[in-house]
Amino acid sequence: MLELATLVSHHARFRPDRTALVFEGERLTWRDFGSRVARVGNMLRALGVGRGDKVATVLANSRESVELVWAVPAVGAALVPLSPLLMGPGLASLLAGSDAKCLVTQRSMLPVLREAGDALAPLAGRILLIDGAEPGFGDYAASSAAASDAFTPEAVGPDDLFNIMYSSGTTGLPKGIMHSHYVRAMYCTLMAAAWRMTPESRTLHTGAIVFNGAYVTMMPTFWLGATYVLRRQFQAEDFIATVERERITHVMMVPAQIIQVLASPAFDPRRLASLECILSLGAPLLQEHKDRLNAALPGRFYELYGLTEGFVTILDRDEAVRKSGSVGRPTQHFAMRIVREDGTDAPPGEVGEIVGRGPILMQGYYKRPDLTAQAIRDGWLHSGDMGYVDDEGFLHLVDRKKDMIDSGGVKVYPKDVEEIAARHPDIAEVAVFGVPHEKWGETPVAAVILKPGATASPEALRDWINERVAARYQRVAEVLVMKDFPRSAAGKTLKREMREPFWAASGRKI
Repeated sequence: MLELATLVSHHARFRPDRTALVFEGERLTWRDFGSRVARVGNMLRALGVGRGDKVATVLANSRESVELVWAVPAVGAALVPLSPLLMGPGLASLLAGSDAKCLVTQRSMLPVLREAGDALAPLAGRILLIDGAEPGFGDYAASSAAASDAFTPEAVGPDDLFNIMYSSGTTGLPKGIMHSHYVRAMYCTLMAAAWRMTPESRTLHTGAIVFNGAYVTMMPTFWLGATYVLRRQFQAEDFIATVERERITHVMMVPAQIIQVLASPAFDPRRLASLECILSLGAPLLQEHKDRLNAALPGRFYELYGLTEGFVTILDRDEAVRKSGSVGRPTQHFAMRIVREDGTDAPPGEVGEIVGRGPILMQGYYKRPDLTAQAIRDGWLHSGDMGYVDDEGFLHLVDRKKDMIDSGGVKVYPKDVEEIAARHPDIAEVAVFGVPHEKWGETPVAAVILKPGATASPEALRDWINERVAARYQRVAEVLVMKDFPRSAAGKTLKREMREPFWAASGRKI
């Protein structure tokens, strides 16, 4: 039996009075949390959920969403966390595609669930609401409270399925990424070491825990028996106040959140002095923001480049200034190659596709062996991202293959233009993407979010950027000023959604 199946009960026995989970006004000790997880496990068994089954959740951040992360694998089932941002057809597709036997959700999702229609039929009698009951829907709180907290976890092996994580869909339809108990155990141990965590660490998470990035700090926190502080959603002032109040040591954030914290009127490095680890992941953090963060809170910044499918590089805090243009290097037990179009390895300094392997490699895409074979070849995960390594083996990201702009036969990397635009004093965030052009095929356009009170016109911003880019083919044809960007549940900017209207109007395919 792997320790993951008994992790919570272990801490409930040996660290019973230490704080396990803080959510909103609730503070649960390990004893309390262990009892809750046990009751949820028994509730699932009473519903007929067991080894090999799939339990879907459609939940915003909540105490229940954390309970299920541990209760579902403890009965030998696999967790399928789905985003509450899904619409009816999308939810129906993922419920059917994942073979879910049970669904736990919340009252606010009822209109979407009713749109899902026939997809709910196989779940009859096994759909639970965490905030009450409706005709056809059970009451999670009442059912779990009525269950016993005497619980024996299911015996599981390293290859048993822990979860199916659906990708956030930045490049198309979501794919179900399968992680075994072994893979999640590797998240526990490797990430605990990488972030220098201890049983006394206090981790704050403010993003959606339905996406995989949450697991890079959640898993080691629970493995060590440390304290996990979860907020319902991210808001910069609330983040700062929570770090200060709870004496938080470890946080994981996407770049958009870091940018908002730095721009907040409440930002004061003294209020964040307890932090030992500020981890950025999900997208590249532009140099302008890295420099400001490292100056304000030195010795704390880490950056992770990775794929949910199972490969990471880590920029350690001790290298965060000297190698700030990179996203680090493969950590222990990982290997990386930079591969040319012809499949040969590129030397340092030459751009190619990033290919990697390591102990967190997925088992594959659920029920999609065709896509699995495309992604994993001879044991190597092909990322679809472009980059190069320097002479010390540090990885430098260039861009996603699908985000590269082909302008008159010349490759334009959006990140190069974004780094320039981010220096403008009025620009808070920027995203560069390609749109159709009659002569060149494609040309760059920049979408920007302005800082509060900024008044620069789109034309002035375009001219400022174009005066500073390194080459004429990097000049942007237009600047679009937006209130916000379309984002995935993980907080990733969805460039595809921004460029689609341009391509649709041209009659050409992206």
